[in-house]
Amino acid sequence: MARYLAQIIILGAQLVGRALVKTMRQELQAFEDAARLQESLKANDPSSGRSAVATGMTLAEAQQILNVSDLTDRQAIDTHYEHLFRVNDKGTGGTFYIQSKVFRAKERIDQELERMELLVKTDASHSFPPSPSESSQFQCQNKEPGHKSR
Repeated sequence: MARYLAQIIILGAQLVGRALVKTMRQELQAFEDAARLQESLKANDPSSGRSAVATGMTLAEAQQILNVSDLTDRQAIDTHYEHLFRVNDKGTGGTFYIQSKVFRAKERIDQELERMELLVKTDASHSFPPSPSESSQFQCQNKEPGHKSR
């Protein structure tokens, strides 16, 4: 009887040990996948990483899906999007999954274009301070004759 009890305990310990090892491997794999995703976001564009996480798609992936290399050509982006969206419609034999990937790719590119437009607007609205030579000329013109500066 004691022999059977010992065998049951050993088998139970082996099962728990295997389950623990399997769980640890899965956690390690998930950690490596998350690290790879972060690296790809940093390599893609560090400032737009947050929006890539929100849509689950990098800018490079979105460009690849819509087959667009130049983000300044909005007409090409819209044309490719409309064609791929129409072709992958469920009624024409497409799949909802691919159609949603096309939609998310367009959404990601639109987010990047909006971000670029905001950067251009903020850069244009900031006026640059005068150069040191211009500011010294301005100060010299405003001084009264005979006034000494400290």
